[in-house]
Parts: sequence; C-alpha cells; structure tokens
Amino acid sequence: MPVTTDIVASWRRPRTVMRRFLDQGQREDRALIFLMTACFLLFIAQLPRLSRIVAGFEELPGGETPEFTALVAYAFFGSMFVLPLVFYGLAGLSHLVARPLGGQGSWFGARLALFWALLASTPAALLYGLVRGFIGVGIQAALVGFIWTIAFVVIWLFCLTEAEAAR
Repeated sequence: MPVTTDIVASWRRPRTVMRRFLDQGQREDRALIFLMTACFLLFIAQLPRLSRIVAGFEELPGGETPEFTALVAYAFFGSMFVLPLVFYGLAGLSHLVARPLGGQGSWFGARLALFWALLASTPAALLYGLVRGFIGVGIQAALVGFIWTIAFVVIWLFCLTEAEAAR
C-alpha cells in the first residue's frame, strides 16, 4: 500500500495501519525512512515562514535578520540532524513510560509508533507552514497548529497503544 494511502488511513484508523506495519516484522529501515521523511517535510514546512522573516514581515528575536540561505541552513540542520535524535529519545522515553502501565511491546514498536505518527501528521504541518508563510502569526496559525498537534498526539497514542499491546 502506498505511504500516502496509509497516511490518509491513519487519520481514520491509526491502530489498523500500525498493526499492519508491525505484522510486517521488525524493519529498522522502514522506521528510519519514516523519521527522515517526516523531518524533511517539517523542514519544507518552515520555508514559507523563513521567507516571510527575510521579507521583513516578521522579526526574529535579537533584531537582526540573517540572510535567507543562513536561515535555511539552520533550519535544515535542526530538522535533519537534531530532530531525529530528539525523536529517538522521545520514542525510548515513551516505551519506558508504557512498561509500568502494562505495555508489552518492544523498543522498535515504540519507535515505529512515534515515527509513523510524525509522518502521518505532516499534512497538517505543511498546512501550518503555509498559513504561517502567507498569513503570519494569528488566530488562523494557532488553530492550524492546534489541529496539527492534536492530530499528532492522537495518532501517536493510538499507534503506541497498538505497539505496546500484548499479541
């Protein structure tokens, strides 16, 4: 099944999609590509906001605005090198929290659940990036950001529940 179809299905039935992934066996390559694709899409989602900053519609803390290429380089480094490390740590922490609550899953399952939830919620992240780029800070951006956050958390919790279920 294509990833885009799985993303749409995850917004309706995240546990079903996660069970299908888990039934395919422990594939670290799949989990890593989910994470790296999601991080790259999060980087892409930042570009409209960064161009808005360079155009002078928004200011960065500290006053002086760096060049667009510098902002893009910083965003790329953070998205592609720092965020994956943060998400690996968060996945491990979620597994440690699930264990005392009755979780029977594996470290891999916790990673896959988080990485898939991140990738499945990227359409909302891309929409948030467009709203921030075209409209800027405001109630619209806050609403789309809230929807993105809720979607990510709900998909992640359902996927983690499925990954930690005893089978």
